[in-house]
Amino acid sequence: MAIGDLKTEKGVQDLNAYLSERSYIDGWQPSQADAAVFQALGTIQIVNAHVLRWYNHIKSYDHATLPGSKNYVVTSEQHTEDIDLFGSDEEEDIEAAKIREERLKAYTEKKSKKPTLVAKSSIVIDVKPWDDETNMDEMEKVVRSIEVEGLIWGASKLVPVGYGIKKLQIMCVVEDEKVSVDSLVEQIQEFEDLVQSVDIAAFNKI
Repeated sequence: MAIGDLKTEKGVQDLNAYLSERSYIDGWQPSQADAAVFQALGTIQIVNAHVLRWYNHIKSYDHATLPGSKNYVVTSEQHTEDIDLFGSDEEEDIEAAKIREERLKAYTEKKSKKPTLVAKSSIVIDVKPWDDETNMDEMEKVVRSIEVEGLIWGASKLVPVGYGIKKLQIMCVVEDEKVSVDSLVEQIQEFEDLVQSVDIAAFNKI
C-alpha cells in the first residue's frame, strides 16, 4: 500500500506525525517494515524529532535479521507492499488485533502473578541513658514494646561509652513503605525518663 513520498518535506512530516504515537512502523517491535521505510529515507538530513528518534533506533539494528516479510520493497515512486502507514488504524487486520489482545492478556496475567519485592532495611539503633544509674533492662523493655506493622526487633547488647555508662545497641528490620525511621526514633525518645538520646548507628538496605 502507498506511503507518502519520503523524498519530500511533506512526506517526512506525515511520517513524523505517524511516529509521534508509535515506536515502530508496524507492530510492537522492529520489522522489515521499518527497514523498508529506513531505506526509503536514504541519506536525507532529518530534523523531525519523532522521525529522528525512530531513525537512530532502527539504524542500530542489522536489518537483515529483522522479522517480517522481505517483500517490503520501496519503488522509485515511493510505494511499498504490505503496509499502509496512515490507513492502518481503520483497516487493521482482525486476526492481528486478536493476537495483540491475547499477548496483552498473557502479559497482564504474568505480571499479576509475579511476587512483589518488599523493600526492607536493617538498622542498628544506639539508645543512650541519662547516667549509669539508668535501668538498662527496663530501657530495652520499653524500646521493644514499640510495635509497628513492618517492624521486627532483633538482637541487642550493652556497649560501654565511658564513666560506667553503657548504651543500648539494638537491631531491627523494617519494611521501608510501612515504617518511618524518623517516627521510630521519635517514639523511642518519648521514653524520656530513661532515654537521653537516640542515634542511628547503621542503616543498610536489604
